[in-house]
Amino acid sequence: MMKPLFKFIFIAQLLMLSTLSAAQIPETQYSQGISYITGGVGESETQAILAEAKQWPLLLEMSQIENGRGIWISGAMINILNDQNQTIFNAQADGPYMLVNLDAGTYSIQASFNSIEQIKSVTIKAGTNQKISLFWKQQYLN
Repeated sequence: MMKPLFKFIFIAQLLMLSTLSAAQIPETQYSQGISYITGGVGESETQAILAEAKQWPLLLEMSQIENGRGIWISGAMINILNDQNQTIFNAQADGPYMLVNLDAGTYSIQASFNSIEQIKSVTIKAGTNQKISLFWKQQYLN
């Protein structure tokens, strides 16, 4: 027969494991041999990606400005070019976050959302993390 304290600890561990499995990080994908994770839809997925970001060289955060405040977006197209201006990465974001496993070097990030493109440069240094925030302004048709 299980003693009450051990029963309590056992139930607490089961609850903790079920919470961890709910906060599962999206599957690692590949573009031209470069691994990446994209997502961040929902609070638990967002927390899982942000916790994982410490292990990745580049975190992209994407939002759109609407009525003066930022809202998270999904569906931005991300192209990354190396210092020879060659496309080495091309993928669509499945949420407001994308982790990209880039080697040390200088890159140009071309991000497109709703036909509006922006370009940012980033230098990745070995053993460090970079966060790039990409903001789009909502376009209104007259």
